[in-house]
Amino acid sequence: MVLRGLFLLLLVPYGLWLVFAYDYHFLDGANLLFHEAGHVFFGYLGETIGVLGGTLGQFVFPVAAGVQFLMKGRRFDAAVCGVWFGENLMYTARYLGDARDMVLPRVGGEIHDWNWLLSRWGVLDQCETLSRMVHLIGSVILLAAIGVAARLVWAEWRGVRVRIGDRTPS
Repeated sequence: MVLRGLFLLLLVPYGLWLVFAYDYHFLDGANLLFHEAGHVFFGYLGETIGVLGGTLGQFVFPVAAGVQFLMKGRRFDAAVCGVWFGENLMYTARYLGDARDMVLPRVGGEIHDWNWLLSRWGVLDQCETLSRMVHLIGSVILLAAIGVAARLVWAEWRGVRVRIGDRTPS
């Protein structure tokens, strides 16, 4: 319980930094690894899905880990995966917002996934707007996940078991 509380105390300022001042950082290295793996795995489904597969691949891992933790009854750990998923959306938002200017470094070639996708979909000029929307969605998910984690820590501290879907601990 104490370790979860301490970890939560670290998640709060980290989450606020992500929401208000996101910049590429250590966790994005893992996200990039999963992104590149997504191109390989989804690439068998066609060119467009292969390019989009990088982003899909990086989303698969926090979701799969979160589901696995939920299946084992480890709700706090699943909430942390929700933080990871929200951060992952912010990482994607940053890349998405760079689609027109293509200033960010790229791995594996000259193709900028979101430039390629948004150009084909005819919305490249909307990349910054789309980026802000994705960042906002990621922020909401991240803050909600921190809220769930906080509720679980608080309930554990009080000695109360929280069931999923409960409005108040019982």
